Amino acid sequence: MSAPAVSELPVVLPPAEESPAPGRPSREPTLTIHEIYASIQGESTWAGLPCVFVRTTFCDLRCSWCDTAHAFYHGEKMTLPLIVERALSYDVPLVELTGGEPLLQPNALPLMAMLCDAGRTVLLETSGAHDISRVDPRVHRIMDLKAPDSGECARNRWENLPHLNQRDEVKIVLSSRADYEWARDVIRSRDFAGLVRAVLLSCVFGRLDPRQVVEWMLADRLPARFQLQMHKFIWPPDRRGV
Repeated sequence: MSAPAVSELPVVLPPAEESPAPGRPSREPTLTIHEIYASIQGESTWAGLPCVFVRTTFCDLRCSWCDTAHAFYHGEKMTLPLIVERALSYDVPLVELTGGEPLLQPNALPLMAMLCDAGRTVLLETSGAHDISRVDPRVHRIMDLKAPDSGECARNRWENLPHLNQRDEVKIVLSSRADYEWARDVIRSRDFAGLVRAVLLSCVFGRLDPRQVVEWMLADRLPARFQLQMHKFIWPPDRRGV
């Protein structure tokens, strides 16, 4: 029997944070964590740098091309100090919070602040479907915009755009010529050039020829940066923890 399509996988959301009973001590805040590991940053303007990845569990989107569906489920509930301790133990200055969707869990916000306080450069990889305005201003936000072939284009939270700044990056994953034309029109109409650090275009691995996208960008003189998922050329595309 073949594995179900990503769109068919059920959505499991993180449980609501429980308040302690009256008279009982407050519980330490936690996050459900799928994995923490050190690797090379494979995307964004930070590509090629050693990076610690803190991957949270749960996502409420089901993009057709998702390559991290394993993070939809399964994880360990960890206190924020323990997560910080694990991340700092690698002695790597760059840390990315990714998922899943980190912003589904409210305690991702204080975690990012704690990592910044510890002197780390902190990146947030987020789907663009959730409010980014409360993220610590020291964090570099890498926010997706979902193109039509993802199946989740309607979930784009356009209200996030005014909160972006020159520390942030916008990423659009392309699966077809139609996705590219959608991205081109959005980039032109939204004037991202003066708004964010970079607009990143990438291909669904193995589905769209990167050379074709580069040719389209050159023909359109599109003010965007093309990127490949570097880690998938170093290790097998389905390998985890890299």
